[in-house]
Amino acid sequence: MALAGRTLPGAAQVSITLLRERGAATAAHTGEVALRLDELQYERGAGPCLEAAATRTTVEVPDTAHDGRWDGWGSEAARAGMGSVLSLSLPIGEAVNGALNVYAEVPRVFGPATVAVAQTFVRYAAVALANAHLYDATADLARHLQAAMESRAVIEQAKGIIMGERRCTADEAFAILTRVSQDTNRKLRDVAAALVERTQRG
Repeated sequence: MALAGRTLPGAAQVSITLLRERGAATAAHTGEVALRLDELQYERGAGPCLEAAATRTTVEVPDTAHDGRWDGWGSEAARAGMGSVLSLSLPIGEAVNGALNVYAEVPRVFGPATVAVAQTFVRYAAVALANAHLYDATADLARHLQAAMESRAVIEQAKGIIMGERRCTADEAFAILTRVSQDTNRKLRDVAAALVERTQRG
């Protein structure tokens, strides 16, 4: 983020938008104005960063005060002290798109050379973000698998207890657990855990 601000001539504040199935959010920002203008777009459902992320293109706002797109968002940006905006697509993964948003205080500050530098910058940033996203997704998967394994283990323990008490088969024990889960409107794992804990205490 800070590197983008130092690298791109005229950049006053920089932010990164992430667009997921559950909606858009600012993942990082170098100033409160950038954050506020990002969030204004999310509230309205329209703006340069959302368009760049959704269409995987570069969106320029040369002069915010005279840009009538996105339900007058440009006028809000001008009143906040930002004269021009550059939003560049950050393709991160199949389920996540993003945008690098560069805010400048001066209108028409982003020339072709600056746009070219910014596009080069986002290619490297996209790789870094994609790797971070992959790591998070892998970590989430590992946590879900661990939770599933723990749930299975406690359910198997509970089945064993029921089989010992009622002299029934594994399928019959599982059916008993399922029925208690439905009757009490509790998760199967919670019913099994309660049975195991009660047996261990007794």
